[in-house]
Amino acid sequence: MLDWDKLRIFHTAAESGSFTHAAEKLGMSQSAVSRQISALEDDLGLKLFIRHARGLVLTEVGEQLFRTAHRMHWELQQVETQMSESQDVPTGPLLVTTTVGFGSTWLSSRIHEFLLLYPGIQIEIKLNDAELDLAMREADVAIRLHRPNQSEMIQRKLFSVHNHFYASKSYIAEHGEPTDVADIDNHRIISFGEPVPSYLGDINYLERMGRPDSSPRRAAVKVNAIYGMMQAARAGIGIAMLPDYVVEGEDQLQMVLPGIELPAYETYFVYPPALKNSKRVGVFRDFIVGKAREWQF
Repeated sequence: MLDWDKLRIFHTAAESGSFTHAAEKLGMSQSAVSRQISALEDDLGLKLFIRHARGLVLTEVGEQLFRTAHRMHWELQQVETQMSESQDVPTGPLLVTTTVGFGSTWLSSRIHEFLLLYPGIQIEIKLNDAELDLAMREADVAIRLHRPNQSEMIQRKLFSVHNHFYASKSYIAEHGEPTDVADIDNHRIISFGEPVPSYLGDINYLERMGRPDSSPRRAAVKVNAIYGMMQAARAGIGIAMLPDYVVEGEDQLQMVLPGIELPAYETYFVYPPALKNSKRVGVFRDFIVGKAREWQF
């Protein structure tokens, strides 16, 4: 039978990408971590890592063992959390994932209030435009900018995200405000760089709006992040189509051509059935749903 302590060290090393970083997390020496990994490889008779100057790369067998160890680690965390949640006050870690744009603006600006309400919960936010797999325990809950593809997941619609055209006040002062769709041709535009995530399928609508498919507008700047597009618009580079959540509180940006109807998408709070009775998930869900109801742009 495999030694769980060695597996725990292996799991940390695989997540960290190096023995040095794993040693810092575990409070061990780098040489002790290396010895434990070597001992585990000897027990298995297999190599788990390819070692090189830039860090550790899992072998195929190492990948398989890491997935198993990751599930075991998550399940142990859930047992510990369930034991702590037998108390009236929810406590323990909560891993939340969402997109970089949404997480770095709308979500992050509201987390402080949640922590004041529930100081016993430790929030970790993983911002990733590539979706983490909740079924594989890569996160506890997710805020998705589309209806979840996995039908077994518990989901709660939060709100519709609307897009509008924005430019900085300084840009408008220098170049004027477009009066209609055709007038966009006389302005610089900012687009999302390739590849465009599927949930943002129409984010570059400004390139195509009112133009033949064979002759789209050419962007002055392309940025492969919504937050980066907002900062480029704020800096006066040009006009960008942005979701309203990313410009919340931005007094340097002005909406242009506000009467044009633009693509919108739905936002959902999602978590796996295994966590339906989790107090941490429940209070966080209720908090986010409440904030979504308050949010009116």
